[in-house]
Amino acid sequence: MSKTAVPTREEILRFVAESPGRVGKREIARAFNVKGDDRVELKTLLAEMADEGLLAKSGKRLRKPGELPRVTLLAVTGRTADGDLVAEPTSWDEDGPRPKVTLIGKGPAPSMGDRLLARISYDDDGHPVGKVIKVIERRPAATLAVLERIGGVPMLAPISKKERDSYTIDPKAVQDIADNTLVRVEVDRGRHARIVEVIGPVGSEQAVSMLAIHAHGIPNRFPDRVLAEAEAAEPATLAGREDWRDVAFVTIDPPDAKDHDDAVFAEPDPHNEGGHVVTVAIADVAHYVTAGSALDDEARLRGNSTYFPDRVVPMLPERISNDLCSLREGEARPAIAIRMVFAKDGRKTRHSVHRVLMRSARRLAYAEAQRIADGAESDIALRIADLWAAYACLKRGRDAREPLELDLPERKILLTPEGTVSRVTVPERLEAHRLIEEFMIQANVAAAETCEKAKIPLLYRIHDAPGPEKVDALAEFLATLDIRFAKGTRMRPDHFNWILDKVQGTPHAQLVNEVVLRTQSQAEYAPDNLGHFGLNLRRYAHFTSPIRRYADLVVHRALIRAEGLGKDGLSDEEIAELPEIGEAISATERRSMVAERETLDRLIAGWLAEHVGATFAGRIGGVTKAGLFIRLSETGGDGFVPISTLGAEFMIYDEAAHALVGERTGTTFRLGDDVTVRLLEAAPFSGALRFEIIDHETSAPAARRPRRNPRPAPRRHPGGGRHAKRGRR
Repeated sequence: MSKTAVPTREEILRFVAESPGRVGKREIARAFNVKGDDRVELKTLLAEMADEGLLAKSGKRLRKPGELPRVTLLAVTGRTADGDLVAEPTSWDEDGPRPKVTLIGKGPAPSMGDRLLARISYDDDGHPVGKVIKVIERRPAATLAVLERIGGVPMLAPISKKERDSYTIDPKAVQDIADNTLVRVEVDRGRHARIVEVIGPVGSEQAVSMLAIHAHGIPNRFPDRVLAEAEAAEPATLAGREDWRDVAFVTIDPPDAKDHDDAVFAEPDPHNEGGHVVTVAIADVAHYVTAGSALDDEARLRGNSTYFPDRVVPMLPERISNDLCSLREGEARPAIAIRMVFAKDGRKTRHSVHRVLMRSARRLAYAEAQRIADGAESDIALRIADLWAAYACLKRGRDAREPLELDLPERKILLTPEGTVSRVTVPERLEAHRLIEEFMIQANVAAAETCEKAKIPLLYRIHDAPGPEKVDALAEFLATLDIRFAKGTRMRPDHFNWILDKVQGTPHAQLVNEVVLRTQSQAEYAPDNLGHFGLNLRRYAHFTSPIRRYADLVVHRALIRAEGLGKDGLSDEEIAELPEIGEAISATERRSMVAERETLDRLIAGWLAEHVGATFAGRIGGVTKAGLFIRLSETGGDGFVPISTLGAEFMIYDEAAHALVGERTGTTFRLGDDVTVRLLEAAPFSGALRFEIIDHETSAPAARRPRRNPRPAPRRHPGGGRHAKRGRR
């Protein structure tokens, strides 16, 4: 096409609808020959169309709202009136119910509960239909229910809101199971249930995490063929590898880590005064998990491991993750190692990739490594000193790069032996954490550079710059704090760091960190490189955690092909599927994040259920037209304050200031304000908390009293928003 103007909405919609493959901003710009400054206008137009509901986003891919990706992971959930199987996507990021896909064609025959890969199209009525490509997992349909006895008769009450009637159960099968126990059941057509797993008492962490696993369709049982393949795997030998068993690698991990997929070694560079050689060795998962195997199909389906306070739902069976691929102290293990040479200013001058057999000389926890570095006596003090000297060198390069430096502490829930919440802590952020983080970042960059140089496609970890509409909203917000920042600025990470430095040590430092975080785009996986804005890197790939992330396994295979390190490198078939793989594992990553967050919400709500009526210190963590989201200071629990409880006057929603402002008095409730709240309600199953504000103190400059505008916050009837969930983060 020869035109240079930005296409119209109608042209964009037609192009998206008619394109058979991946469609994103880049593809639209190429098709309509949009260049230069017009690309910014196109990006703004696409964002507006998404806000208006004309387009939906799946990662960087654009599609019609409610439309499925061309190749989708589905779970069989039922049948049509004509007897055709119906399936739903295992991941769904949009509001509203998951679409029902009718399965067609003469491909592999799935059954109820099976998971499969299907190619999606739409019939004449616009309904999605799927042609089965491959059945990934066969399993009976199962659901969760709570055992209860009514008049001495046992019944199973389903957890799903779609199911209203209880299931029947053989009394002999549950005579040793207590009431209010969460169980996993298989149900026949007559609604008679068979218990296949006793999970635990309702309210325990075991039950709470299973709720999230079930609600989000996270596979948590390995099929027999996958386990059999894992058990049959033989330990790797020296064949086709360099012998690095004498290199004094160490692993540095959390104290409770069961698998160790990275090890590090550093030493001064004798040929480069002030420089250092850093080597990062990563478990060679690709040796055991080969393309097209049952292990590979399952790892691709899961996409990543999911972490809960009481358990990990792993991407790979323990035989692989905790044994053959775990870089255990004193045991020979296969690895892919990247050896990097850094000049004294922290710039990487060269690197090389090696397929090796290595042996970790020492396993350390973060705190232990930090104590040794701080001067504690140890037999490996010299080795740790070399690591810290190398990190000091790399840190100079990091400081010159100026990545985004957000300060947002993460909370960790500690459990009692019974599986209930003991307390919530904020783990200390040590220099040892930063050392490992920087070593891994540099190895990830080197992996991407190696594949690019060999012209081997890979999955990048991409993080786009914030869109102009988000930057303008940030500028409006900063103006309310008397921080001047021009709209339309083309943002770099150091711009954000300037903002964060300006508020460091002030009462609203955490508030600004939160708003800056919300301004950022979401990172994802894709074969098209957009760079990593947050890290301020032009190319970046995840290479360092193949035990728990499928993206890293793909990058390992790409490296093997790029460097000619074996026959198990990335295949042409996998390269053709990289866009679909990137979209699928980006979705599974988001699925895990939501499931993990919901589990924490439910646990904290269950813990606080015994404290209804008590008062707590908190902070306003979100402002909407309907009310305020509150985050408790001690536990990190999130709850809601309906606007109806904020006073007798009309409250106006000032979107730019992230505030609700009283029309008559100017009383302002603003994002980041400290509050004291009373807990009115805690709903453990939904994870919802409802508060009322007892005391309120704002640390921000006096808010301008907004004029009554087209976006007033509506008055709510008392009791509105009883079970409001936490705000969008």
